[in-house]
Amino acid sequence: MLITFKCRAAPEVVMLENLAQYLVGIIGKQLGARGVITHDELPAAISKLEAAIVTDKQEIAEHEGHFHEGEEGHEHHELPIGLAQRAFPFLDMLRAAHRENSDVLWGV
Repeated sequence: MLITFKCRAAPEVVMLENLAQYLVGIIGKQLGARGVITHDELPAAISKLEAAIVTDKQEIAEHEGHFHEGEEGHEHHELPIGLAQRAFPFLDMLRAAHRENSDVLWGV
């Protein structure tokens, strides 16, 4: 199922439900059929999501050290897409909403 996030300050952000649930969980909310991140909640939400992205990037960097690129007998491994790439449109929306004192809604 697709979840659409809306606010007056940015274009709609559409994502799969499992990703939406994960991102909304990071910021301390639950993904219900309808929901809102109020403009008062945005600074904390942005900080939590940015901190999660930093942690994810550190884990990916540590994981990269375990690859044996260029060694014989080892296949090339592609790194999975990280949280930064997946969360960017949502984080961008949160930042825009914060600048414009707007709320972020879903399920409406």
